[in-house]
Amino acid sequence: MSSETQPAFGEHLHVQERMVVAPADGTFEPELESGAIAKNQLIGYVYGPGFRQEILSPFDGEIIGLRAHHGERLRTGEPVAWLRTII
Repeated sequence: MSSETQPAFGEHLHVQERMVVAPADGTFEPELESGAIAKNQLIGYVYGPGFRQEILSPFDGEIIGLRAHHGERLRTGEPVAWLRTII
């Protein structure tokens, strides 16, 4: 056996697609549905009783599609948008 550590299979896998998830329970209101998006750009809002929570993109890239529809009720962690990032 070699004294050098070999990287595990898949360790260098670079996947460009990412999911943005709902930060809170509530009703989804989109602001952006497709096109280029910058890190920290607004995707939409989650509205709940007495609050409005922004959904911001954590990545630079392109919105491939929304996984939630206008007016859809979301739970924390549910997918909202599918992005292709810039690597």
